[in-house]
Amino acid sequence: MEINTLSPLKKGIIGVQYLFVAFGATVLVPLLVGLDPSTALFTAGIGTLIFHLCTKGKIPIFLGSSFAFIAPINSATELYGLPGTLSGMAGVAIVYFVVSALVRWKGIRFIEFLFPSIVIGPVIILIGLSLAGTAVNMAGENWLLAIISLSTAVVVTMLARGLMKLIPIFMGIVAGYLTAVIFFKVDLNMVASASWLSLPNFTFPSFSWQPVLYMLPVAIAPIIEHIGNIYVVNTVAGKDFVKDPGLDRSLFGDGLACLVAGILGGPPVTTYAEVTGAMSITRITNPQVVRIAAVAAIIFSVIGKVSALLRSIPNAVLGGIMLLLFGTIASAGISSLIQSKTDLSSTRNIVIASLILTIGIGGAVLNIGAFSLSGIGLAALTGVILNLIIPKEKAGSN
Repeated sequence: MEINTLSPLKKGIIGVQYLFVAFGATVLVPLLVGLDPSTALFTAGIGTLIFHLCTKGKIPIFLGSSFAFIAPINSATELYGLPGTLSGMAGVAIVYFVVSALVRWKGIRFIEFLFPSIVIGPVIILIGLSLAGTAVNMAGENWLLAIISLSTAVVVTMLARGLMKLIPIFMGIVAGYLTAVIFFKVDLNMVASASWLSLPNFTFPSFSWQPVLYMLPVAIAPIIEHIGNIYVVNTVAGKDFVKDPGLDRSLFGDGLACLVAGILGGPPVTTYAEVTGAMSITRITNPQVVRIAAVAAIIFSVIGKVSALLRSIPNAVLGGIMLLLFGTIASAGISSLIQSKTDLSSTRNIVIASLILTIGIGGAVLNIGAFSLSGIGLAALTGVILNLIIPKEKAGSN
């Protein structure tokens, strides 16, 4: 449907509808890492507008909080404090800029060579599994609330139709929260006392190279996710955005959005497949509607009562959603290996996948002087290096 045939009211409704599709995941990440959810909404909106500016306003993509950085942010905050961690979060933009330059110079095949499925699949699996303990601990604070939230999300995912099917996180949180308000004690005083208009709680980074180096390898997973989502959007919109405006521009825009998010105190952003799914249902793929969603996110971010309401959500409600969400992330990694027809009977591939998973889940730490690398970042870097140095087996060999 052409955007010009829609009234301004319908454009606004569709734009806000797209925001609701991304809303649950966008605010969940900051709630899990101790950041202000209003700031995350603001940086998601600003980041999306920056992305559209860098891509000449041609690609209908919304940028929201990235789940790949949850565990690294929590670990880095313990090591370097929040201001230092924010510098690391802003620093992931370096990887985006470098990959953007490589795509412009060498083309997409070079990136596929550097980050094949045998590397990215296990890394995605690791992102989900590394967060499983957090989900169980939070759900354990009140298993009844957790199960209600989880069950609602599962039912919406399995049985809902249309746009409702795209907001299982949002619906699960709503169901769990309402149950908590009705049957358990939820402190709503902060919501009542919050002002209607309030700027997000911007927190600015204290620059340090250590958290930057700590975070850089983590960016591998969302970059691959970015590339995959661009191809999905190509299919939905019936256009080739890899060529026009170019994958180098989209990667640069995503990186610049991450840089701004880190500077303002928000989590790194990534392309949201949920919104792309919504576009496939509505058949409205004009980037203008996505920009309306971005503006709506900014407006929501300055409503103080929204931030207070989000902060009042019980941990068990979030834990119930996480049980499904983090398992889904791990399953997506398995799915990527299957869809790419990665040969898991290959000794080479087994070695790479095994070491990525054991190093990441086992909590291996690499210390070189004052520099430290661990977790998902170390595992991802290990996978890239192993893929480059282990020779491929000849056909017919084991």
